[in-house]
Amino acid sequence: MRKLILVALIILLILPAAFAAGQKGTAEASAKTVTVFGAFVDEEARRFEEAIKPFEERTGIDVIYEGSKDFETLISVRVEGGNPPDIAGLPQPGLMVNFASQGKLVPMWSSLIATIDKNYAPVWKSLGSYDGTPYGVFHRVNAKSFVWYPKKAWATAGYQVPTTWNELTALMDKMVANGHTPWAVGIESGGATGWVGTDWIEDIMLRTAGPDVYDKWVSNEIPFNAPEVKQAFDVLGKIWLNPKYVYGGTNTILTTSFGDAQRPMFDNPPKAWMHRQGNFITGFFPENIQANLTDEVGVFPLPAINDEFGIPVLGGGDQFVVFNDRPEVRQFMEFLATWESGESWAKAGGALFPYLNQDLDAYPNEIERSLAEALVNAKVFRFDASDLMPAQVGAGSFWTGIVDWVTGKPLDTMLNEVQRSWPK
Repeated sequence: MRKLILVALIILLILPAAFAAGQKGTAEASAKTVTVFGAFVDEEARRFEEAIKPFEERTGIDVIYEGSKDFETLISVRVEGGNPPDIAGLPQPGLMVNFASQGKLVPMWSSLIATIDKNYAPVWKSLGSYDGTPYGVFHRVNAKSFVWYPKKAWATAGYQVPTTWNELTALMDKMVANGHTPWAVGIESGGATGWVGTDWIEDIMLRTAGPDVYDKWVSNEIPFNAPEVKQAFDVLGKIWLNPKYVYGGTNTILTTSFGDAQRPMFDNPPKAWMHRQGNFITGFFPENIQANLTDEVGVFPLPAINDEFGIPVLGGGDQFVVFNDRPEVRQFMEFLATWESGESWAKAGGALFPYLNQDLDAYPNEIERSLAEALVNAKVFRFDASDLMPAQVGAGSFWTGIVDWVTGKPLDTMLNEVQRSWPK
């Protein structure tokens, strides 16, 4: 009996200590977990998770990534509900501005800012800042300012890559004289029809009016019907509204899906000889072309129009921001600011990265190496304007305005209508 009482006393003494130790262990395990919520899904999510494994292996910190196709809606719901992830990967700069203005984000700290200053061109720090304070680290990015062409057919025809807008114009005229149609264009995209046209206008605005005017246009400091915007449409109109320059003319522009628009380039012989689109378009090329991309496809940056602005790059990217400030969260953010965090994804293909010290040889083919080099060397990089404008403009009247203009609506009428759609 005494033995039983003694055992019971020992158990009573040990259990609280064991329970406390267990609680401590649980807390330590929790402290070594970082939750990340983003828009990467399917193959992109797998490649991101593979890219962060070196960090997990080196630190013992478990990074739990969750991706959703409805990310933009869900992240706002979670933040407003008081249940944000530790880190979020934001595909829209406007989301960062929204959360930062509400005081929801943790500003970047001095050691991380030093890493950003070392590994990125200044534009990326500026894009990741609100009211002068850096909040975001850019990781995977995309670029749209590229012209694709069928390499073998070009070589046979003797065409040369243009480096200026005048050379591009001369090339188009030469193609027409040879009985060739310069451009393949299609803007159909379901409810998003028109975004391809907005990208063209944005690229031209950067080359004619420059980045400062572009920024004022995005914020409506200059109106949508300003002379600078009209000039960009005039430049585009000389291509799109000339049936000699675009395969199928305006009807084909309006009715062809953006993903199918490039296909006439790969007919034998080509029905069109150039296609302007972002780095993601290679995934829409015919399978036999994708299988031999380097030999079959050439690419060059959309040439400069005004020498003052060089060759700007239009694109987008995923900006990682912090909601919960803990040491392990800071460690992971500092990892994301380094080339190591993107290297394995770059090797797998299908993504570009902005790091100044990246190894371009890591990219799997000449095409992606050239795109990454153009991105890193760009003196000017700007986000897609329609993504930065209010939704009723950027994803509304701007998109539909492009369609109306191609259909035949007078340019001044269309520009005035878009301007009137801006929220008061």
